[in-house]
Amino acid sequence: MTASLSLVGQSGRLMAALLFAFAVALLPASASAQPVEPPTGAKAPEADPPEVASADTTAPAGAPETASANIRLRRLEQRVQALKEQAWRIKARVGMLKEAVLGGSIGARASIAHENKMGGSFRLVKLVYALDGTQIFSRTDDSGKLHDQKRFDILSGPIAPGNHTLSVLLLYRGHGYGVFEYLKQYKFTVRSSHTVVIAEGKQTQVTVVGYERGGVTTPLEKRPAVDFKVNYATDRPAGAKGR
Repeated sequence: MTASLSLVGQSGRLMAALLFAFAVALLPASASAQPVEPPTGAKAPEADPPEVASADTTAPAGAPETASANIRLRRLEQRVQALKEQAWRIKARVGMLKEAVLGGSIGARASIAHENKMGGSFRLVKLVYALDGTQIFSRTDDSGKLHDQKRFDILSGPIAPGNHTLSVLLLYRGHGYGVFEYLKQYKFTVRSSHTVVIAEGKQTQVTVVGYERGGVTTPLEKRPAVDFKVNYATDRPAGAKGR
């Protein structure tokens, strides 16, 4: 009886030891499964902010060319405006010079007219007049209106007596139809000057005639010519009557 109790006690202690060992073996596994809480007062690690896709700010391929074209256009507009202002200044200066040359208190007057007598093979497209080196008239027209004016005034007013140099430049374009249409590709320039003597107390009429000289056998480039015709008349005072 005592022996059996001893065996039961031993087996009980053995079972208790096995249970304790089994419990110790399970303890780390259950501890590792629990979340680890940060200590009191400690900040949790901050997560890195999500990456934001950066917008592509690269300009399109054609943008630099467009900007460059706009800059060139703006510069061209500025240059055109500057040229316009310069033209106005030159025009004002020419007006002042013309007033100095053609003083209104001088007892002489002059009138200058242009007459177009060119043949059908030429069209007047540009006409420039200068008096004593100062430009007094300039017109360019390739539409045919300038050529159709057979006679028109260039200048009329008081002028200082004495010698004055009148210069003229005429630019013609060839004209033709059919087999002669090739003439439109040619241009002919005529330059000529003439000294006009202005007499005191008289009206001087100067007519500049552009005409075609020669004939059929004359080379085309030698046909355009200029002639100066000067006529004088007594400049009567206002209100005077002739007999």
